[in-house]
Amino acid sequence: MNDLPMTVRAHGLPDRVTIYEVGPRDGLQNEQAIVPVEVKAGFVRRLVAAGLPIVEATSFVHPRWVPQLADAHLLMAELGEAGRHLPVLVPNERGLDRALELGLEHVAIFGSATETFAAKNLNRTFDEQFAMFEPTVERAREAGMDVRAYVSMCFGDPWEGAVPVEQVVTAGTRLLDLGASQLSLGDTIGVATAGHVKALVAAFADAGVGTDRLAMHFHDTYGQALANTFAALQTGITTFDASAGGLGGCPYAKSATGNLATEDLVWMLTGLGIEHGVDLDAVVATSTWMAGQLGRPSPSAVVRALGGGLAQSPA
Repeated sequence: MNDLPMTVRAHGLPDRVTIYEVGPRDGLQNEQAIVPVEVKAGFVRRLVAAGLPIVEATSFVHPRWVPQLADAHLLMAELGEAGRHLPVLVPNERGLDRALELGLEHVAIFGSATETFAAKNLNRTFDEQFAMFEPTVERAREAGMDVRAYVSMCFGDPWEGAVPVEQVVTAGTRLLDLGASQLSLGDTIGVATAGHVKALVAAFADAGVGTDRLAMHFHDTYGQALANTFAALQTGITTFDASAGGLGGCPYAKSATGNLATEDLVWMLTGLGIEHGVDLDAVVATSTWMAGQLGRPSPSAVVRALGGGLAQSPA
């Protein structure tokens, strides 16, 4: 496969970008079927081998909440020593306990920019969520772990509608103040547009949070993920969450089509001459393989164009 875009540099963009791969966690947690642990392990290993510098492996969430990830402990054991360097999501101190038992080095917490989603997803008020996260972050930091913070509903909420920019900044800065090293801003229902992205980054800058501490997590519900990524690149953002094959989605958004596909992001970055260190052929092959495991085509446009999107038989 020699299909690559022509490289044409655009003025004022970063020279290099970090892709934070979330497919094994954020992608597979939205699958109706339970993916076997050995398939999950193979998925993670293939993504690492493709050059993705960060692969979020799973979440130590209660099995009742996310049965698709009930095998998190088994997966991390299967990955062995290599798994220690991969980030996992921990919703609370119980999840952190499991990560500590395995000697993991990187964890992430998941907050909300809105009152309603905090209640529905965390069973806490907007203010109470920070008190809940505080001991988790403190203990993780004391154990020498790096802590990332996600904040959801940054651009819109299915119950509350538009979310004020200043409210997102408040939520994000409070999570950073707890001790998180990086804040991932989530367009959970995919309603962000390019101007909104730039306004939010500017508001964080006004609050003293530079682009070096921010990441973007776009969903492609309305086909805006790449446009929003380009707008974020123009502001200086250099970390982007993406999901191999475009796996994942949001149950609250009608016609949600999942996360920004890693392959689509890599294609655009390659065309812009921005370094990313990822082997596009290898990621396409991985997503094609996973599509075969799941028994349905990949939502990624690049996977469909280059790999057919659906493997004929699991390998």
